[in-house]
Amino acid sequence: MKRLVIIPTFNESENIKVLVPRIFKYIPNTSVLVVDDGSPDGTAEVVKNLQKNFPGLYLEQRGKKSGLGSAYRFGFKWGLERDFEELIEMDADLSHRVRDLSKMIERKEIEPNVGLVIGSRWVKGGSTVNWPKRREILSRAANLYVRLLLGMGVSDSTAGFRIYSSELLRKIPLDTIKSEGYSFQIEMTRAAKSAKTKIVEVPIIFRERESGVSKMSGAIVREAMILVTIWGLKRFFVLK
Repeated sequence: MKRLVIIPTFNESENIKVLVPRIFKYIPNTSVLVVDDGSPDGTAEVVKNLQKNFPGLYLEQRGKKSGLGSAYRFGFKWGLERDFEELIEMDADLSHRVRDLSKMIERKEIEPNVGLVIGSRWVKGGSTVNWPKRREILSRAANLYVRLLLGMGVSDSTAGFRIYSSELLRKIPLDTIKSEGYSFQIEMTRAAKSAKTKIVEVPIIFRERESGVSKMSGAIVREAMILVTIWGLKRFFVLK
């Protein structure tokens, strides 16, 4: 199985030097692609140094910060062009644990017909650590809003810890996926549902970052809520 972990970065030099060796230590037969958006803190240089020890580590540098969704679309296309069979989304900030990735991979191996595995904070057994209560409430409320309006039956549509099959990604017209942040994850979940693939959620423990600055902003949340409302209205009128 050709497996690729895609890690978007912007100013993650302290975290990436911990995460990359950890992935290669505990997830065998895996490649890693870092998509760096011109980090001024030297993230790309750290990755280049790591490449000396990890031949399965790849780096693509983009000239400017273009957003999470853009980075993943780039990474998906990069991986599909090289015939990777599983493409994994993973945050650079150590909030996603490698041990949980192992569980997600095991679930995918048990059910090879699954097109999307989501590492979920909000299914039974999932949780968050050191997360401000305000962010937990916001995330739970956002996911409830998504379930009510879009009817997708997924507990954590905004989760950014995922395994996609190449078969599913080839069915999704990636150039039509335009959103970023929270809304990118929701839009990809929506696209997976439209492709009639099987989606499963695996409980994970999500840890708040210890180093660096969160990229979450009010603008990202607003974008997600506006788009979900538009998609929900379209769904309602189609059903009518």
